[in-house]
Amino acid sequence: MNGLLVDDDRLYAQTLQRSLARRGVELRIAHDAAAALALLRERRPDFVLLDLKLGKESGLDLVAPMRESGEGLRIILMTGYASVATAVEAIKRGADDYLAKPVTAEALLRLLRGEAGEVQPEATMTPLARLEWEHIQQALKETNGNIAAAARLLGMHRRSLQRKLGKRPGPERRDAGLLDD
Repeated sequence: MNGLLVDDDRLYAQTLQRSLARRGVELRIAHDAAAALALLRERRPDFVLLDLKLGKESGLDLVAPMRESGEGLRIILMTGYASVATAVEAIKRGADDYLAKPVTAEALLRLLRGEAGEVQPEATMTPLARLEWEHIQQALKETNGNIAAAARLLGMHRRSLQRKLGKRPGPERRDAGLLDD
């Protein structure tokens, strides 16, 4: 199995590449959109791991050109800023899967093999702060980033919304061994 990882975080990319190599997966790395498309044309991978934020570029903009490269390419969008709004947008644009970073090599392999994996008890409930954050992000997307309009849509004062935006929720609890290097 061979893949293409498009991520501007060089350390994360190299760590995931080494971890997958030990499990028999060849992973080429691109750190920007132009390099990703060049590598895709050079040799077509079985799957693409695509980061949502690539510096000033968006991984969402790469989904369509990658999808046009041919049938059977599996596109997995990854992000450290997971939200319902971006997940929906990724799937609408043609991504096959959506994962919150950091993703472990084992979790990625289970996904690629189509295995369900074990559901951890803490993974069954989304914290209320995260749900609120995702709801706010969806309102901002619907109002094209206009905070006053989003506040009206949410039924709250603009300053209250600004305060909430300043308090981004922390990551949910995860296992300590993130990339099991």
